Amino acid sequence: MLALLLFATFLGVPIIELGRAFRDWKFLSTVVVVNFVVVPIVVFGLSRFVEDDQGLFFGLLLVLLTPCVDYVIVFTGLAGGSKARLLAATPLLMLLQIMLLPLYLLVIAGPDLTGLVEIEPFVEAFVVLIVIPLVGAAYVQAIARRFAIGRRIEEVMAAAMVPLMMLTLAVIIGSQIAAVGSEALTLLRLLPLYAGFAIIMLLVGVGASRVAKLDTPGTGAVIFSGVTRNSLVVLPLALALPVELAIAPLAVVTQTLVELVVMVLFVRLVPALVRGSQSPTVSGSTGN
Repeated sequence: MLALLLFATFLGVPIIELGRAFRDWKFLSTVVVVNFVVVPIVVFGLSRFVEDDQGLFFGLLLVLLTPCVDYVIVFTGLAGGSKARLLAATPLLMLLQIMLLPLYLLVIAGPDLTGLVEIEPFVEAFVVLIVIPLVGAAYVQAIARRFAIGRRIEEVMAAAMVPLMMLTLAVIIGSQIAAVGSEALTLLRLLPLYAGFAIIMLLVGVGASRVAKLDTPGTGAVIFSGVTRNSLVVLPLALALPVELAIAPLAVVTQTLVELVVMVLFVRLVPALVRGSQSPTVSGSTGN
C-alpha cells in the first residue's frame, strides 16, 4: 500500500524537474541540518524522560531520529509546500538515515541497543518504497507524452492519492491498534513527548528557513520534513526486535497516531504561519 501511495505521489511531480530541484543546495542543506543536526539534539533531550523503560526509549529513538520519506510529500503538497524539492531530497534523506541511525543510537543509547539494529530492512525499504515507484512513475510520465493511456493513469492516480494515504495508514494502524490499547497506560508517557517534538520542530523549521532565506514553498517543505517521521518504514525494524523490547513497535505506532492529528492541524496552520513569518522579499522569491 505504501509503495502504491508513493507511486501516485511521484506521478504528481514531473520527474524531469528533479534534476533542477536536486541542484538547490540551499534547500537541501537546510533540510539536512534540520533533520540530522538539530533533530538528534532535540531527541536526546526528549528521550531522557523515558530512558528508564528500554522499550519506550528505543521505540522513541527509532522513530524520531528518522525523517519521513513517503507521505510527508503528500502533506507538504496539501499545505502548499514544494513537493518537487522535497521529492528530490528523498533519496539523500533515506541514505543518510541508513548511515547515521546506528551512530545516533550508539551515542544516545549506548552499544547494547545499537547491536539490535539491522541495516538490511532499510535498504529493502529504500528499493521497494522509493526506487521502484519512482522508476514506475517516470515510465508512466514518458508514456503520457505520447499516449492517452499514460495520461489516464496519471489522472486516476492523482484522484486516488488521498484515499490511498488514508487506506495505507488504516492498514498500518489497524494491524497494531489492539496491542496499543492493551499498553495504553504505558504508552501515555510518549504522548507529550511526541507532541512536544512536533511543536519544537515547527519552530525550528521556521527559524532555519528564515536563516537560509528560503521562499514560502521551500519553508513549508522544510517544516514538514522536520516534523514528520519515518514511522511506517521503521515499523518493520521495530517488529523485528527481541521480545524484551516488545513495546517498541507500539511506541512507533503511537507516534503515527499523534502525527496524524498533528498533520491535520499543520496542513492548515503552516501556510498561515509561513506567510506571517516571511519577509515580502523572501516570500515573493521564486529562485529557490
